[in-house]
Amino acid sequence: MSIEAARPSQDEREAERLRHIERSRLRALVDADVETAQHLHAPDFQLITPTGRPLSKNEYLGAIAAGHLNYLHWEPEAIAVRLQGDCAVIRYRAQLEVVFGGHKVPRNAYWHTDTYERRDGQWQVVWSQATAVQ
Repeated sequence: MSIEAARPSQDEREAERLRHIERSRLRALVDADVETAQHLHAPDFQLITPTGRPLSKNEYLGAIAAGHLNYLHWEPEAIAVRLQGDCAVIRYRAQLEVVFGGHKVPRNAYWHTDTYERRDGQWQVVWSQATAVQ
């Protein structure tokens, strides 16, 4: 095997970069580090919750900042990445435990699908959807 063949391609490096960004985003959400999360979420970000409710970036991060949404545990499994130019879609299954509106939601498995866009050279999540695994 040549040295060239052993080097990851640009797309492979970018996919790994996206996995790292997503893990950093999850860590910021669990830590309620809204300042870090602000930079990782696009201004027009929208989350579709497992109950089907859409939340804007301000609603979502505001709920975390106010303590209305408190992630206790969010551990992703392998993160699959589909990359096309300045857009990427990631998908993974994760164990999630959260307190929402004062009610603890027990740890459960969820599928997560997130769409990222590269804006001004930086990847930001623009859409996110979570689905509970029954």
